[in-house]
Amino acid sequence: MSEIPGWVHVYSGKVRDLYVPEGAEGLADTDSVLVVASDRVSAFDHVLQPGIPDKGELLTTLSLWWFDQLDDVPNHLVPDHTLVGERVVERIPAAVSGRSMLVKPLDMFPVECVVRGYLTGSGWTEYQRSRSVCGIPLPDGLRNGDRLPEPIYTPAWKAPLGQHDENISFERTVELVGADVAEELRRRSLHVYARGAAIAEARGVIIADTKFEFGADRTTGVITLADEVLTSDSSRYWDAAAYAAGTTPEERMASFDKQIVRDWLAANWDKTGEPPALPQDVVERTAARYRELLERLTGE
Repeated sequence: MSEIPGWVHVYSGKVRDLYVPEGAEGLADTDSVLVVASDRVSAFDHVLQPGIPDKGELLTTLSLWWFDQLDDVPNHLVPDHTLVGERVVERIPAAVSGRSMLVKPLDMFPVECVVRGYLTGSGWTEYQRSRSVCGIPLPDGLRNGDRLPEPIYTPAWKAPLGQHDENISFERTVELVGADVAEELRRRSLHVYARGAAIAEARGVIIADTKFEFGADRTTGVITLADEVLTSDSSRYWDAAAYAAGTTPEERMASFDKQIVRDWLAANWDKTGEPPALPQDVVERTAARYRELLERLTGE
């Protein structure tokens, strides 16, 4: 977190810092919010040390690219420049240019909208116990990394910073946000995942699972896509060629996300106390995979 002239810091999450214009009382008293993506990396609900070099810029670039692709889905971006006479004035400060988005504040829903197209992670762990994921029955005989018959929506309750997010049923989502909103969150999440998965697959990349966040526009009430979208932090990305050729889960799930970090932590930390510092080679390999994904998807 840094001081930014003309802006006041109001909130920090695991990765992003939020600022409002000077003079605003807070998020409830502004029509624009500066979202700055740091180089911090988190796993297992902990912020780790050190960060991943240039991660904030990579995530922001990828989010902005995806928002452009998903042009039929309302999102929270607002213009990041304005005209003063014939002069273009950038609204994002130069000090955080490249790692920041200018957005409108929303009334956020306390739900992480998770969509899974493949069986892995916590879904695989649950499936081994119950042949289901978040209460959704699945066929017998699936293996770790298998593609699901169709994508499934498995929401989670978004816990306050420092607490663990909690998988919840669709019925619990109805209790939290109401039946109409719950149904629309599911519909939009599955739609965005389907669009994103098709775009990624055409570029040789698989989106195994992902999570979205939505909020209500404070003026219109329209349910609006917010935060990041389909980034290496919010999604599991696999190399499609390796997946097709692989015979083991490790071979198939060649990732372009922070799985390298998760795997190292799982092997070197018992999840009690503070996590250990990441080795330099883990940091460098993670940064390289983030960059490669951006190049694969955008061609840049």
